Amino acid sequence: MTITLRPGSTVMFTGDSITDCQRLESEQGLGFGYPLRIAGEWGLRHPERAVTWLNSGIAGNKVMDLEPRWQADVLDARPDVVSILVGGNDMGWHSYDPDGYVIPAEDFAAGYDRLLAPLAEAGADLILIEPFLLPIRGRVEVGDAHLGVEDRKKWRADLDPKIQVVRELARKYGAHLLAADGMFAELAATTGPEYWAADGVHPTPAGHAALAAAWLRLVA
Repeated sequence: MTITLRPGSTVMFTGDSITDCQRLESEQGLGFGYPLRIAGEWGLRHPERAVTWLNSGIAGNKVMDLEPRWQADVLDARPDVVSILVGGNDMGWHSYDPDGYVIPAEDFAAGYDRLLAPLAEAGADLILIEPFLLPIRGRVEVGDAHLGVEDRKKWRADLDPKIQVVRELARKYGAHLLAADGMFAELAATTGPEYWAADGVHPTPAGHAALAAAWLRLVA
């Protein structure tokens, strides 16, 4: 069953850099990624149903970073729909940040659950987007670290149980799941992964368009 966006609905996007996408530098505050594409396509299709679109994503955020700002940046807006994409920074944090450490899937799950509980209580519709990782070739820079294929294999091992957490929480809260990791794996099978995310994590324009199209299939 799809989510019905009624006239005057408020939709909140939140998460990390993939959602942020330079939102503070954009005119509408939506950034230049999939939230902007969603808002634009919805407006084109449904001019009779105006929706308020908000973006509170912050680059570099992990679940633990969302928690202390959740009330002010999300709950206080009283959104009708909340779309969350987080987990990319919870994956492999220890491998590129001197202050980083391994975040167990159990801690990721407990923190994510604490984010969802008050939204469910308020009756908001939820869209949970899986974190994802594409198997690009070569090395990438993350801060001062230069990480190769073997490092990203360890990221994958770290990420897989966190993806399962998101899936389980979607079932628990009756949320709509956007299975982005599987979607990108399928897309990359014909084009190569770099076409969708040059560094394996941050989508290209085509990658953002794919996210937007998949998101829009969840609403009506």
